[in-house]
Amino acid sequence: MRLNVFTSALLVLLTLVSCNSEPSLQKYFVQNTDNKDFIALDISPSILNIEKTKLTAAQTEALNSFDKMNILAFKANATNQVQFEIERTKVKTILKDPKYQKLMSFGSGKDGASISYVGTDENIEEFVVFANRKENGFAVVRVLGKNMNPNNIMTLMSVLQQSKIDMEQLKPLQQLINTNK
Repeated sequence: MRLNVFTSALLVLLTLVSCNSEPSLQKYFVQNTDNKDFIALDISPSILNIEKTKLTAAQTEALNSFDKMNILAFKANATNQVQFEIERTKVKTILKDPKYQKLMSFGSGKDGASISYVGTDENIEEFVVFANRKENGFAVVRVLGKNMNPNNIMTLMSVLQQSKIDMEQLKPLQQLINTNK
């Protein structure tokens, strides 16, 4: 009887500890995937349409370290500027968490972009690109993978140049680019 009570208490404690209420990009993505103001895309490495037999060992390693890309974009317009500011502030707050290590940022004022990562220099789990422009909105791109490192990312960029990207997977993003004023 005591063992059952102890086991039950332990399970409840573990459940409470694992239910982290802190905001995260993953939670933000899930909360806004079906929101009409957002465009959400999950992109697999198959978008690259690469002939794997023509890749070098380093390129194959870089491609294998890449699992998927999640994109969440908020399309700004004249009627949702208040909501745009609220959502942009939420993302900026999440990215201030120390687990998101900023690599670089560029732009000025209210427009700009930043690149951050989660993990260590030699074992990056996630790259995050956050770009925003008041006239268009913002986009958060999460590049997820295993054992990614800066060399893999640079090599992946060279693979992108050789790819025949399947533009059909990116079609929903045209809504963000083609803004109606």
